[in-house]
Amino acid sequence: MSGTIDGQVIATRPQLTEISNAAVALHREHFGRGPGAAKTHVTDNLVVCVLTDVFTPLERTLIEAGQAARVRETRAIHHAATEDAYKARMEAVLGRSVEAHMSTIHVDPDVAVDIFVLGGGGGAGAAASDGAG
Repeated sequence: MSGTIDGQVIATRPQLTEISNAAVALHREHFGRGPGAAKTHVTDNLVVCVLTDVFTPLERTLIEAGQAARVRETRAIHHAATEDAYKARMEAVLGRSVEAHMSTIHVDPDVAVDIFVLGGGGGAGAAASDGAG
C-alpha cells in the first residue's frame, strides 16, 4: 500500500489496478478463464475485489439446469483448497500479510467477491477503488 495520512491507508490507482490484475490472474489460473471485469476497493484493513462474468461454461450449464447450489458448493470446496495460494499472491502484491480470505458468488447477476483482511497495521477511514479487467 502506498502510505498513510493520519493513519489511513492510501492505495494509488496503479496499486488498485495491480490488485485487480492479480485477482483476474488467480481466477484464470484456477478456473481456466478469467472474469470479464474486476474492480478493487480498499478501506481500512480490507481489500475487496469484485469480479463479474466469472462462471465457466460448465458452471453456466449447471446454473441453467437449476443446480446453482452445486456450483456454490464446488466453489466453496475450491476456495478451501486454494485459500493459501490466494493469500500468498495477495501478500506479494500488497506487501502486507493477509490474515483471512473470504470468497462468495452470486448467480444473477454473475458476480464473485473476494475479500482479503490485512494484518500488520493499516488505518481507519481510507477508501479507494479502481477497475481493471
